[in-house]
Amino acid sequence: MLRHIDILRRRKFVWRVTLTVLALVILVSTVVFVVVRRPFVDDFELVDPLGGNLFPSALLSVATTDAHIVQPMDGKCLGNPKSSLAVRLKANRPHALVRIELAETPFYARSVSTFVLPEKDVEYIIYPDVLWRYEALRGNEQAEPVNVSVQVEVDGKDWGQKMRTFSMRSVNECLLGYVRQLASGKTQYVSTRLFFAAYVNEEHPQIDKVLREALNTRIVKRFQGYQVGTEASVDRQVYALWNVLQKRKFRYSSVSYSSLSSNVVYAQRVRTFEDALNASQINCVDGSVLFASLLRAIGITPVLVQKPGHMFVGYYTDASRQKLTFLETTMIGDVDLDDYFPEEKLDSTMQGRSQGEMSRLTFDKSKEYAQREFAAVKDQVMANKPGYLFVEISKGVRRQVQSIGK
Repeated sequence: MLRHIDILRRRKFVWRVTLTVLALVILVSTVVFVVVRRPFVDDFELVDPLGGNLFPSALLSVATTDAHIVQPMDGKCLGNPKSSLAVRLKANRPHALVRIELAETPFYARSVSTFVLPEKDVEYIIYPDVLWRYEALRGNEQAEPVNVSVQVEVDGKDWGQKMRTFSMRSVNECLLGYVRQLASGKTQYVSTRLFFAAYVNEEHPQIDKVLREALNTRIVKRFQGYQVGTEASVDRQVYALWNVLQKRKFRYSSVSYSSLSSNVVYAQRVRTFEDALNASQINCVDGSVLFASLLRAIGITPVLVQKPGHMFVGYYTDASRQKLTFLETTMIGDVDLDDYFPEEKLDSTMQGRSQGEMSRLTFDKSKEYAQREFAAVKDQVMANKPGYLFVEISKGVRRQVQSIGK
C-alpha cells in the first residue's frame, strides 16, 4: 500500500516538473519572438539626419528644387527626405497603413500624412509631409529650441505620441557638412558646402540702388554683362561694383563662428545680402557671396572658391566661360577713400593720390593676390576635395539651390 502511494506521488511530481518546464519554454519562446524578432512592433522612433538640428537656410534653398544635398538616411525610405524629420518603425504585416500626424509649431503647421509599408518586419524610415512656414524660417535670426511632437497610427491602431526637442538654427548658419550614419554601423562625411550658393541673392530689391550708385560714379555708362564682348569692358563693370562698395565704407569684420556645438554637423555663420549691405561689414565669405550677388545681377557669371579657412570670388571675363579671374573681397576695406582727394577737387599742383586711383589700385592688387591664391590650391579646389569648393553660380546650380531671399 505504501509503495503504491509513493508511485503516485512520484508521478504527480514528474507531471508538475514537466508542466513547469513546458510553461517556462513557452514563456521564453514568447519573449524571444517579441524582443528579438519584432523589436519595433507597436513602437516607433522620431529620427533625423542632422543630430537634432534644423537649418532654415537648407530648408529654404531646396524647397522648390529636386536636389537632395542632405542625403536620405541609410535604409528603406518613404516620403520626401527634404522634410528633415522622419519616423522609423516596422509593421507586423505587409501593406500596413501608417498615419503620421505632426503637431503645430511656430515653424510649421499641423499636418497628417499616410503611407503604405509594402513589407512586414522591415524597418522603414518615413518622412512625413511638413508644412513649413517659410517666413518664420527666413526670420529666425538666432538658434532656438522647438518641440517636435508626432503621433502614429498603424492600421487604425494608436501607437501613441512622442516628442523630441530640436534646435532650429539661425537663418545665417550655413550647413557645411555632416556625419552620415550607415546601416553597416560605419559613418560617412557628407559635404554640403553647395549651400553657400543660397546666400548669393541676385534678386534682392536693394541691388538696383547699388547699381544706380555705381552708374553715378561714371566708371561705366551701363551694365551689360558680356554683350560688348571684350574682357576690358567686363573688368570695368566689375571695378564699378568694387568702387561703390568702397564708397559705402565696407570694412572687414570676421564674424563667422556658429554657436552650434556638435560632432555630427558643421556650420558657419554667413551674413545675408541685406545684413552685409546694412552693416557695411563683411568677412571673406560675406564679401564673396555679396559680390557674387552683384555680378550675377549684371549678367556676369560668378564663382565661389573656398579653401580651408578662407573664401574668395571669381568671375568669367568672357561669355564662353573660358577665362577666369579672381578677387579678394576682404581688401575692399583696406583703404578709406575719404583719406584721398575726390576727383573733382584734385588740384594738379598738389601731391597725393585721388580716390579713383586708390580704388583702382586696391582692385588690381586684389586681383593679383586672389590669382596667386587660386594657383596655389587649383588642383584641390577643382577636385572639390574635403574643405575645398569651386562652384559657378549658374542656372544649373540654381536648379539645385535657390537663394534664401533675405
